[in-house]
Amino acid sequence: MKRECPVTLHQQYEITIRSLGHSGEGVGSKDDFTVFVPGALVGEVVLAKITLVKKNYAVGSLIRVIVPSEERVEPTCPIYEACGGCQLQHLSYDGQLIVKRQQVVDALERIGKQTALLVHPTLGASSPWLYRNKMQFPVGEKRGKTVIGCYAKGSHDIIATENCHIQMDANNHIAQAASKILAELKIPAYREKDDCGVVRHIIGRVGTDGQAMAVIVTKTKHLPKAEEVVKRLRREVPALVSIMHNINPKRTNVILGQETRCLWGQAAIEDRIGKLSFAISAQSFFQVHTAQADVLYQKALQYADLNGNETVIDAYCGTGTISLFLAQKAKKVYGIEIVAPAIRDAKKNAEANHITNAEFLVGDAVEVMPQLYKQGVRADVVVVDPPRSGCDRIVLETFARMNPERIVYVSCNPASLARDIAVLNELGYHAEEVQPVDMFPQTSHVESVALLRRAE
Repeated sequence: MKRECPVTLHQQYEITIRSLGHSGEGVGSKDDFTVFVPGALVGEVVLAKITLVKKNYAVGSLIRVIVPSEERVEPTCPIYEACGGCQLQHLSYDGQLIVKRQQVVDALERIGKQTALLVHPTLGASSPWLYRNKMQFPVGEKRGKTVIGCYAKGSHDIIATENCHIQMDANNHIAQAASKILAELKIPAYREKDDCGVVRHIIGRVGTDGQAMAVIVTKTKHLPKAEEVVKRLRREVPALVSIMHNINPKRTNVILGQETRCLWGQAAIEDRIGKLSFAISAQSFFQVHTAQADVLYQKALQYADLNGNETVIDAYCGTGTISLFLAQKAKKVYGIEIVAPAIRDAKKNAEANHITNAEFLVGDAVEVMPQLYKQGVRADVVVVDPPRSGCDRIVLETFARMNPERIVYVSCNPASLARDIAVLNELGYHAEEVQPVDMFPQTSHVESVALLRRAE
């Protein structure tokens, strides 16, 4: 007999929250029927109005907190309720660290079937505010006025963001100045609905000693009044050492186009992680939380357990940040990355840091690793930092065929980490421990480093 749904659209119900979902929403139930309530916290009893009903779950909007969590706090940001940038400002920072560890534990148990795996307490940031070294805000118009800021939750409506509490100060200054300058010079914003207009995004990047880069992304090849824009930006934001123009003519959600021009100053800024320096261009990938990137990479280096005699393969090396960390302790590191511009950056970074024992190769790890094996390369340690989707099974099988002693898996998604650990377990690699690292305070995201060892 088909079970009748215990909730009705637009009706209000008391819901007890038992956990948080992967986007930070409260997860509870009404008569064993799952109800998601954004803004609710673990242990709370809330009144929620049902806004969506599906076959196996419902979504409710938070009307009132009846029994609050002891970890509930007043959000710092005045636009937090509307903005989609942060999800956990209403939870104390200690509470955020606990919740993020639990996300990892839940995924490992539910998806990876790892019921006894050691998951350490989350390594938190020394300061959970003003940490983002990269800003990328969309530009739009509302009632004839230029707006720059974050998208509202679940939409592409732009909320003017004059002072984002997780951005470094220089990035906020860039956003404030750009909003004022574009309005005063009457330079049109891009209109996504009509695919017309000029300025699509304003990007800010902050490096060593606060030196900053501004990137103006346009749909058009020409930036109107470019000289005046540069003049005013330099006056309004003294920290700027670079002003770039990126052209993205396509109708797409991808922020950057292929062509970037230097309007003024340097083509790149410098940032440092540990002892290493990195040149950051407009299109370079670089971790947005520099201090926590150091924590993450030091943990990966610890798990790699290098004594100077090992050969290491970094299978998704990007611009070479982890590879260069490993090269400080290894005999030889091979970095593999399918994106050719990233490999060019990696080679430049190795040269700038006088590292000669790191070799960077363009290609798919599935193809490059067997080629290395045929050339006689034997990996003692494999390090992998894949995209959110994790690794295809064939990639994991390729790792196992290389027969390394240890695999160090860096992950930005607990679900794909858990799935891949389960596959590696089948292939003869036992997960020993996992260390969550909070790279993105005030948000629901968590990074993790897992150590897997070859079974005897």
